[in-house]
Amino acid sequence: MPDPSTYRPPPGTIPDAPGVYRFRDPAGRVIYVGKAKSLRSRLNSYFADVWTLHPRTQQMVTTAAGVDWVTVGTEVEALQLEFSWIKEFDPRFNVKYRDDKSYPFLAVTLDEEFPRLQVMRGVKRKGVRYFGPYSHAWAIRETLDLLLRVFPARTCSAGVFKRAHQIGRPCLLGDIGKCSAPCVGRVSAEEHRGIVDEFCDFMAGRTDQFLKRVEREMLRASEDLEFERAARLRDDLVALRRALEKQTVVLGDGTDADIVAFADDPLEAAVQVFHVRGGRVRGQRGWVVEKVEELSTGDLVHHFCTQVYGEEHGETDVPRELLVPDLPDDAAALADWLSANRGSRVSLRVPQRGDKKALMETVARNAAEVLQRHKLRRAGDLTTRNRALEEIAEALGMEGVPLRIECFDVSQIQGTDVVASMVVFEDGLERKSEYRRFIVRGNPDGSGTDDLAAMSEVMRRRFARFKALEQPDDGDLPGIDPLTGKPRRFAYPPQLIVVDGGQPQVNAVAAVLAEMGVTDVALCGLAKRLEEVWLPADDFPVILPRTSEALYLLQRVRDEAHRFAITFHRQRRSKRMTASALDEVAGLGEVRRKALLRHFGSMKRIAEATPEEIAEVPGIGLRTAESVLAALRSPDSGKTGER
Repeated sequence: MPDPSTYRPPPGTIPDAPGVYRFRDPAGRVIYVGKAKSLRSRLNSYFADVWTLHPRTQQMVTTAAGVDWVTVGTEVEALQLEFSWIKEFDPRFNVKYRDDKSYPFLAVTLDEEFPRLQVMRGVKRKGVRYFGPYSHAWAIRETLDLLLRVFPARTCSAGVFKRAHQIGRPCLLGDIGKCSAPCVGRVSAEEHRGIVDEFCDFMAGRTDQFLKRVEREMLRASEDLEFERAARLRDDLVALRRALEKQTVVLGDGTDADIVAFADDPLEAAVQVFHVRGGRVRGQRGWVVEKVEELSTGDLVHHFCTQVYGEEHGETDVPRELLVPDLPDDAAALADWLSANRGSRVSLRVPQRGDKKALMETVARNAAEVLQRHKLRRAGDLTTRNRALEEIAEALGMEGVPLRIECFDVSQIQGTDVVASMVVFEDGLERKSEYRRFIVRGNPDGSGTDDLAAMSEVMRRRFARFKALEQPDDGDLPGIDPLTGKPRRFAYPPQLIVVDGGQPQVNAVAAVLAEMGVTDVALCGLAKRLEEVWLPADDFPVILPRTSEALYLLQRVRDEAHRFAITFHRQRRSKRMTASALDEVAGLGEVRRKALLRHFGSMKRIAEATPEEIAEVPGIGLRTAESVLAALRSPDSGKTGER
């Protein structure tokens, strides 16, 4: 086991001041970022007896080869720098509140002339108001289906809206009363925005006054003997109440708050968050994270706030109140940082009694149940992955288990659009940020490129990059770009290369590796027909049992490489087949090409237009318009019909 004392800073060189520090591996890649009130006290704790450290801390300090730090003036500055470094370097040992999906929101596109109600995922954008997050998209659609009869706002896409406007006939929702049909002028833009504003007010929690208003209108219609209108209002009232039943009031004071609770053991922690808006639970989220060191509940709160309410995941919807089980040491600085993100004061506190305390206990029970289920599942996952890696090492005669596996595949159709993929698995799991795609250049003499030649070219390019980075000039770290400070591509070699193919592919790759002097990387191929594992220069394949975890992992790696390669190939082929004469016009980028097609509707109409008519399109000048017509009317331009 490497000794952390080999890179321990000399005594007295670590300042006794607040700051942010980062550990680096031998290649210079940042593997852990932390902050401390006293850098000297915190960093010295990492260089105690290795065997007394937390298991994940042991792994971190024995993986690292150096540590550096930056001192700051205040804790708020330290929070901001810590967040920025975690965002930039993505350290593998930091607690990461991430999951494998993007949670859906109910979004209202207020920046459009006719705002649209829709399900949205991913990064939030300006001019759109969001409600949620929800656990499932169907939960949003159920709520919308109930509320559209009361708030008949537009839900259709831009294409459907434009088509309905052109033919002068609304869609089915307009006919059944679940859309006010602004597309055909049944309501004006102002009237439609009024409907949308009422919907937003209702979703924001102003429900009681709206229910009372509908009830008053129902009674008044009944007194005026307008029984059909009274019946419709009665049904509207039922729909509103059913929608509200799905979002039970949990805090009677109409609080906007996030309630956060944790359940942890020495190695992992589960966190659950209930998003309460207007006193009602609007959504719930949860994560399970690994702990790199001994963390108190307050420390977990700190990590949660700096990651979830930062800009990295597009979640800047900081609530007015944050209820947590314990306050971190830097609670005041954390509240100031959250307030700056929100733009108004944020309260960070521990509930002591009443409804908020009871809700915190409910969230904590959820976290405990999630951690228990995760531990049962994780135990099986870890055991399975370790067994698969050990079986691969034994079958291939490797000295150690292959912690990094790279798999390559080639995709082409009769020598056209030849591309290749490289996928990476670390510790038996996909590392998608390390995936790479190659456009195969082919033979210099212009002859066709078969799979073996393509695979040889890709392998040369991959390891030529690695060899160039292996011994950098001027003492730079091999894995880090000195200009950007970010990890270089292809800087980390695999322990095992897997190719999609049999003996010919394996021997071709082995010849390239021998030619380039790569001797410390294992190689095998997985043939599709009988799932045989081929090794270099062997006349017979290695046959793994059909129930082998090693075979299952190799199949997953091979199938992922095939998926990645064929997706890239289809993109390239589609782009080539849809290319037009417009692609050759200098100064006409993708945005302007799309604007032209939207304005005229087809390539044929563009070709029939005058330069002045084309110049009316925003961003198109008269000279560019003349170049467009010259390209479209050229004898070599091909078809100018509908695309």
